[in-house]
Amino acid sequence: MDKLIFTAASGLKSHMAAQAAIANNMANASTIGFRAERVNFDSLVVDGGGGSLDSRQPASEEVLDFDRTAGALVSTGRTLDIALPGTQWLAVQASDGTEAYTRRGDLRISATGVLETGDGFAVMGAGGAPITVPPAQSISVAGDGTISIVAAGGDAQSPQVVDRIKFADAKGSQTVKGLDNLVRVKGGGVLPQDLDATCETGMLEQSNVNLTQALVDMIENQRSYEVQANLMKSAKDMDESAASLMRMPS
Repeated sequence: MDKLIFTAASGLKSHMAAQAAIANNMANASTIGFRAERVNFDSLVVDGGGGSLDSRQPASEEVLDFDRTAGALVSTGRTLDIALPGTQWLAVQASDGTEAYTRRGDLRISATGVLETGDGFAVMGAGGAPITVPPAQSISVAGDGTISIVAAGGDAQSPQVVDRIKFADAKGSQTVKGLDNLVRVKGGGVLPQDLDATCETGMLEQSNVNLTQALVDMIENQRSYEVQANLMKSAKDMDESAASLMRMPS
């Protein structure tokens, strides 16, 4: 009986995680460069050692996988908007100071002069440090990720190179997505810079979330959740029936 209840409870927990992932996908359907999340149910571990059942709460890197297919490209004409082809990623500095990766290419200059993505993560340069852009009349990004500026009063025909954005190729590497929507190398480490990488300027990659499929997944997940809930109710009824048989008549 305990095993039946544990199975039902594990199923409920898994479907709650899946529902959260689906809801997050739908909320980010218009987020630039967003990759749809999905739940890996195999990450839920049951340990039956010692004759007892135990469960381990999976970490976010274990529970969340993501769809790696590219989103649609749209033209913006903005000089700091870039889109990446294939399996390439833009290197950024995460909140904890480590290097992570994103496909979000709506770049901007912060008040302190740091080049950052639309969600506030500093863009990493070829030297492994965040790119700082001095005050300038204009800023542009070349197809290879080189950042150039024209200083105030400078010659527009002779731009100055500031740095080159670090582009990394995840092909052949195991990557995981965190709850901050950033991708990291599984187990730690960083991806090497792809010197042959290119970007398309004046373009942005949209989210790859398919809203129609997300709605279908939500309905299917809700039905599966109801099955697990009914299984737990059945286990409760069976337990109460067994307990009533054991009661001694007064």
